[in-house]
Parts: sequence; C-alpha cells; structure tokens
Amino acid sequence: MIKKLPESTENVLGFEVDGKVDLEQEKQLIAQVEAVLEKHPKVSVLVVLSDQASWGLEAGYEDLKWAMTHVKSFHRIAIVSDRKIWEWLVAIDSPFAAMLGIGEKHFDMVNLDKAWAWVKE
Repeated sequence: MIKKLPESTENVLGFEVDGKVDLEQEKQLIAQVEAVLEKHPKVSVLVVLSDQASWGLEAGYEDLKWAMTHVKSFHRIAIVSDRKIWEWLVAIDSPFAAMLGIGEKHFDMVNLDKAWAWVKE
C-alpha cells in the first residue's frame, strides 16, 4: 500500500509504503509525480518505508524504468526507514544521484521531521 502523506506540498511529495507494492499501485504513484511535474520542473520526494515495505518484480521494474527516464526531474529524495538495508542502499546510490544533481539521504524514523525539513529546502 502506498499512501500520500498530508504534509505534501505542491512540489514536495511524501509517501508511506507499507507491504508489497504491486504494478497498479506503482502506476498510481508515478501518475501523482507526473501531475506535479506538469506544473513544476522538479520534484522532491520523501518516502517512509515500513519494515514490511517491498516491491513486486513488475512494480520494481516499472519504478526503475520510469526513474531512469526522469532523473533530471528530481531535486531531493529522502528515504525514511529503520531498516539498515535501506540505509546501505542509499549510501551506495547517493554518490551516483549527486552526479546527476539529485540530493539523496537516508533518515531514521525518529528523524522524520528532519527529513521533511531537508526535502523542503
């Protein structure tokens, strides 16, 4: 399940992911981001990942395919989770994101407010 967070603003979107994301949910998420990009050149995204968050193969592929064709559309990406795997993945990915002009950081759940402040900068 993907839920848009009420703290979202015009070009700063927050989502909570709990459970396994299927292809239809991924397409709905992409549509929400594309709607913002119709009005703004860049978007910042905060994603809160529960301990059960995961992507189905089709949804993961769709996410990757879309993200690779829209890399210049992202300003900042904050991943919020207490799972170490997400922290490690962001640590690996963030230097590549920086080369593309994208800020990417991991935050623990206790630092959710700091994550919001960072993506809104």
